[in-house]
Amino acid sequence: MNDILIVVDMQNDFIDGALGTKEAEAIVPAVLEKIKGFDGRVIFTRDTHFDDYMDTQEGKNLPVPHCIKGSEGWQIRAELDALRTEPAIDKPTFGSVELSAMLTKENAEKPIDSITLIGLCTDICVISNAMLIKAAMPELPVVVDAACCAGVTPASHNNALEAMKMCQINVINQ
Repeated sequence: MNDILIVVDMQNDFIDGALGTKEAEAIVPAVLEKIKGFDGRVIFTRDTHFDDYMDTQEGKNLPVPHCIKGSEGWQIRAELDALRTEPAIDKPTFGSVELSAMLTKENAEKPIDSITLIGLCTDICVISNAMLIKAAMPELPVVVDAACCAGVTPASHNNALEAMKMCQINVINQ
């Protein structure tokens, strides 16, 4: 089997830092167990901004500096990062075109059986990456494990899960 787990932006700023939530803190143990128990390749993404964040489109719409490259908040949560076996994919936007392109190329060389996404935030980066992957490879099963995701709010988390279901992304809760 060629299964891939994408761990989206499990960084300190999204867990208990600048944009942290109690829901994000609560999923850390489940994410840790999901990674440990996953039989396949695990790829981490890392939201990455720079000192000019407030001058960017995102900074103007979300004026909370976060995940500034090299900062403590940019780091992947230590206990999760300890399980990382390859470089994280740094992404300056919600969805990673680089990740989608890499997976599409790999799928052409050796078919991928499934891609599962977990992490933060369900309603921003998880949904963006799931939709990019599904658009690039519409026949590939794309799964999001809701038990290992948290959104900006519980309501926006649930809205994102419902939107993904409508786009034929398999939402599970394990």
